[in-house]
Amino acid sequence: MRREQRGKQFGPALLLVVLALFFCLPVTLAQTIDVPPPPPPLAPRPTPTPAPPKDEDFDVIRVSSNLVMVPVSVVDAKGDPLRGLQLADFRLAEEGREQQIAEIGNPDEVPLDIAILFDISSSVSQKGFFAFQQRAAASFLKQVLKPVDHAAVFTIAAEPALISPLVSSGAAAQKLMTIPAATSSVSTSFYDSVVAAAKYLEENSPPRHRRVIVVISDGDDTSSNLLQPTMKENRANQKVEPTRAAALANLQSRHLRAATEVQRAVQHADAAFYSINPGGPSIHLNDISTRAQNAMESIAQSTGGTAFVPDGEKDLEKVFNEVAAELRGQYLVQYYSNSQASGALFRRIAVTLPAHPELRVRARQGYYPKQK
Repeated sequence: MRREQRGKQFGPALLLVVLALFFCLPVTLAQTIDVPPPPPPLAPRPTPTPAPPKDEDFDVIRVSSNLVMVPVSVVDAKGDPLRGLQLADFRLAEEGREQQIAEIGNPDEVPLDIAILFDISSSVSQKGFFAFQQRAAASFLKQVLKPVDHAAVFTIAAEPALISPLVSSGAAAQKLMTIPAATSSVSTSFYDSVVAAAKYLEENSPPRHRRVIVVISDGDDTSSNLLQPTMKENRANQKVEPTRAAALANLQSRHLRAATEVQRAVQHADAAFYSINPGGPSIHLNDISTRAQNAMESIAQSTGGTAFVPDGEKDLEKVFNEVAAELRGQYLVQYYSNSQASGALFRRIAVTLPAHPELRVRARQGYYPKQK
């Protein structure tokens, strides 16, 4: 009886144990099969590198490394070159801002490249001393150029022509002597010829060379492309027939525009412009000749050169000697521009000698920054 009761009590308990094991078994098996391996230990986070400070956190001053070389001629009251000045004697300002001069270089240590332009148009070549001009120019090249220097020869006529590339003084002088005078009427493309010479020097003269353009011409231009009317001017002339006064004013305006373009081209080439007018003092008796001479004087003044009007054959040789003496005796003022201006806009410069107001200073009036 007791045994039966115990069996009845144990039976349900046993059933509950079996059921519990039955339901727990799949869970245990599932956990044994599906559990992934333990994850790797977390790597320590790297310490971030501090970001560089921004410009606005500090006063940052950027200094341009644009080295500018300015050949400077100093003459006394008689026009004779003056040597012996020191760096402290010079003052240089760019766009009104004083610059620190780094050095006064010796021009003998800087190679010189000259483009000499010989006018063979009828307005000049029919003069009686054409051959004398050739001899004087050839002698000038031999006198002023050293073995490291070079000269190119151009002729001014209906179109600019390169007669000789940059070569030694002897070779350039020899080539210059072979130029024939015009035997018939030849027009003059003065403006185009000077621009062609300036671009030639800019493209073929190495950087840091001194560049000079020497022109033997009366400057009277009759056929340059730069002198042609613009499309706007042509349209205006088609609508209304200009009076004689208006036509003359228009021509004067085109000459002024062309001369300005020539000046810009010479300044772009970092060249000094010298002109020697074989026409003599009689040029001032003619409005056209006066206008041409005034244009050459303006180009020379803006680039640090000089425009000469010799009296005759003997004076012509003297003028060439003056140009040679000036080129050999120049001061080479060098400074690093601290201008913050960007782009290729023209920058005006002024060189003075505050302690020597009695002396005359000739230097270019500015420059175009080179694009890197």
